[in-house]
Amino acid sequence: MYLGRIIGTVVATRKDERLTGTKLMVTQPLNLEKAPVGEALVAVDTVGAGIGEIVIFTKGTAARYAADKLQSPIDAAIIGIVDNIDIYRDFINDKS
Repeated sequence: MYLGRIIGTVVATRKDERLTGTKLMVTQPLNLEKAPVGEALVAVDTVGAGIGEIVIFTKGTAARYAADKLQSPIDAAIIGIVDNIDIYRDFINDKS
């Protein structure tokens, strides 16, 4: 699973018929400090996310399972809307 921020939507009136009824969102991957990492991607929204929200998304086969469309050409799916992120810095550099 990955963190991302919804930065846009995609409207495609002509697309693979197996994507009919899906909501497509432009998702910018984020690091733990909520800074952008890498290229934005298009993900199928399974939870009703909105612009500006931080989300959890998955890629690959897990994305098709999350969208319940195993035969669809889906590579990324939004599977959760983040309410809060708590990072306990004491454990990041702990060598024990």
